[in-house]
Amino acid sequence: MAKMIKITLTKSTIGASPKQKKVVEALGLKKMHQTVEMADTPQTRGAVAKVSHLVTVEEA
Repeated sequence: MAKMIKITLTKSTIGASPKQKKVVEALGLKKMHQTVEMADTPQTRGAVAKVSHLVTVEEA
């Protein structure tokens, strides 16, 4: 099984650019403090890097 990471939306997307809002939504995050568990792939890490100021990442 692939390694997993937990991604939590810790800051609001109000004031974020439309591209950043789409990235957050693509990660499956809709509400503040919502956590999703995703596979640790380069694609996921790249999406997280784009919105690193809005999310917190933990190794699962």
